[in-house]
Amino acid sequence: MNGGDDEVVQALADPPQPLDWKFSQVFGERTAGEEVQEVDIISAIEFDKTGDHLATGDRGGRVVLFERTDTKDHGVSRRDMERMDYPISRHPEFRYKTEFQSHEPEFDYLKSLEIEEKINKIRWCQTANGALFLLSTNDKTIKFWKVQEKKVKKISDMNLDPSKAVGNGSIASSSNSSSFKPCLANGGFPDRSHNYLGNDFSFPPGGLPSLRLPVVTSQETNLVARCRRVYAHAHDYHINSISNNSDGETFISADDLRINLWNLEISNQSFNIVDVKPANMEDLTEVITSAEFHPTHCNMLAYSSSKGSIRLVDLRQSALCDSHAKLFEEPEAPGSRSFFTEIIASISDIKFAKDGRYILSRDYMTLKLWDVNMDSGPVATFQVHEYLRPKLCDLYENDSIFDKFECCLSGDGLRVATGSYSNLFRVFGCAPGSTEATTLEASKNPMRRQVQTPSRPSRSLTSITRVVRRGAETPGVDANGNSFDFTAKLLHLAWHPTENSIACAAANSLYMYYA
Repeated sequence: MNGGDDEVVQALADPPQPLDWKFSQVFGERTAGEEVQEVDIISAIEFDKTGDHLATGDRGGRVVLFERTDTKDHGVSRRDMERMDYPISRHPEFRYKTEFQSHEPEFDYLKSLEIEEKINKIRWCQTANGALFLLSTNDKTIKFWKVQEKKVKKISDMNLDPSKAVGNGSIASSSNSSSFKPCLANGGFPDRSHNYLGNDFSFPPGGLPSLRLPVVTSQETNLVARCRRVYAHAHDYHINSISNNSDGETFISADDLRINLWNLEISNQSFNIVDVKPANMEDLTEVITSAEFHPTHCNMLAYSSSKGSIRLVDLRQSALCDSHAKLFEEPEAPGSRSFFTEIIASISDIKFAKDGRYILSRDYMTLKLWDVNMDSGPVATFQVHEYLRPKLCDLYENDSIFDKFECCLSGDGLRVATGSYSNLFRVFGCAPGSTEATTLEASKNPMRRQVQTPSRPSRSLTSITRVVRRGAETPGVDANGNSFDFTAKLLHLAWHPTENSIACAAANSLYMYYA
């Protein structure tokens, strides 16, 4: 008996095995050599809490919704299917649901500033009465959207044949379109070819045998997106984050210097809860780069800064949260300072783990995992693309060093993921003892970077020639001996909340993988 217990303990102690990632789907795949339109480039990705819906936003101000199909085939939820030992499809499958224009380009006449329509962030809200709700924002304006199936009403069972109607012709389908017979009815004259009613419709020869009341039917449904609220004029600087509160009633929006608290029902008023703007702008040393509410504690939120620190704020302490409850930052290693130190230390994205115990942060070179109960330093650091360190000067010259990569955690908290250049993304195991560090490419063959390829040039789906050489010291070559491309950057990705499935954006294409 004890032997069996020891085996269970050992199994729990061992880190999980590295996942074997496989290609699932691609939406908007472009052919080799096809030019990508700027407005089609994806700029935001977000799963909802159930994982049954996925939203993407692009630089053209559009929001595209996808819905899961593999759990709807039997009309029951995935959990119920598992309980009934129902055969479940091997991986999540999504299909296009609908899209709508969320933002339009605007011009601020007071500041002579053009406001682009690009969607910066999307956040799902709680569903109600079968309708989907979500928040989307560009640089200045946040919008609250309701997406609902509406029944399309049609008028049928008409007296007149719609095909013979003249004028407006606004008649829908008719159930008895060919049932007219020439006969005398209520003073109709058989020798008169037509009897006109107004300018719109004509009676058939011989009049009508009987009159029927038209019937309104609604057989088809149509998805309609309606903007319920517009939260505007609250930010002087560009909005970089929005985050829902677990109370379901409020959300925050953050720009470079301020974080505002909103009620979903009130669009003309917000409360400023964090303000890092100094009295003299010359004294400005850091800006807010990302902010997120705690997943379960409605009074807690975290925000990151361009100096590489994360502050945990408790709304119960004061209305204006200038003082933080906790400060997470890693002390600088002595002798490691350079011109690029502060630039690459800037945190581009933070995410809470599902249980709220850990915070994942992404700076330019690394992913860091922080325990909210330990502010002395990160519990784990993952090198994303260390081979780029000698190229920081080139990255500074072409502004790539300012790229803002997002990060995400798996629902079980055992793995983290983030993007890199050449349309690559990395998956790391963060369980104790795990050595998982997988490099995947946003293509139909994600594991291609794991194997040694022939020395001849090979062409990828993105029509970038990758010359394979030995050794990472060769200019323009990564650790695996593949050439890297700074223009093909994978900035946006999201992990399914309950399964090992990742959605990531490579320019205008949405790739999905499962393990």
